[in-house]
Amino acid sequence: MKKTLAAFLLLSIASLGLAADAGSWTGVVTETHCGERGANADHASCAVRCVKEKGAKWALWDASTKQMYELANATNAEKLAGQDVTVKGTLGEDKKSIAVASMEPVKK
Repeated sequence: MKKTLAAFLLLSIASLGLAADAGSWTGVVTETHCGERGANADHASCAVRCVKEKGAKWALWDASTKQMYELANATNAEKLAGQDVTVKGTLGEDKKSIAVASMEPVKK
């Protein structure tokens, strides 16, 4: 009984730690090769090419914090390249990547 309770408490504490890193970020969809320089609509076709041909990864450039986050599981990043988006997901342990749960264009 005590082992079961201890395991439950440990899992509860661990899940709180994971939940603390969940959130949302707003920025421009770019890629890791050009990063901030490519965070604009004019760069969208180049970003697609860099990801497909040069091994770059999809990324989010957050100008307010001057931070770039690599986007994991970003299934719709190609069609949102160069656009302002809001990404919801979980921040990686490295604080430089986001496991994407959803990504939507910013409504203007």
